[in-house]
Amino acid sequence: MSSLSRKCVPFTPLERELAKSRVVLVTAAGVHRRDQEPFNIADDLGDLTFRVVNGDASNSELMVTHHHYDHTDADSDINCVFPLELLRELQAEGFIGEVAKEHVGYMGYTMQLKKMYDEIAPQMAEYVDKKCKADVVVLTGG
Repeated sequence: MSSLSRKCVPFTPLERELAKSRVVLVTAAGVHRRDQEPFNIADDLGDLTFRVVNGDASNSELMVTHHHYDHTDADSDINCVFPLELLRELQAEGFIGEVAKEHVGYMGYTMQLKKMYDEIAPQMAEYVDKKCKADVVVLTGG
């Protein structure tokens, strides 16, 4: 048996109905509000900070700062990487219980993987758990 097949993928089963669940978005696509500091694309090692986006933000308030993927489509419709508007529609239809009050955006590119795994990712996870109190996390990439 290979070492890869012995590793377990972290998984937490959903313990409540989706129609009663709070959903949060976490994106590695470099999404942030226009009034927030952009991610530092000049840093060759990658920007390890993250931004909090309010759940009531409109599409026009959001933008992408990332230089490691073509975000032309996201620039014209942010929902393709950060489907906040679509989550609100699912809530209105009763498909999900609630859209979280806050969501998280970060720039997924980094050459500082150890720091990302050991420090930053746990900080984001704690934020999502403690502040957003989400039952479901939708993770998107760029």
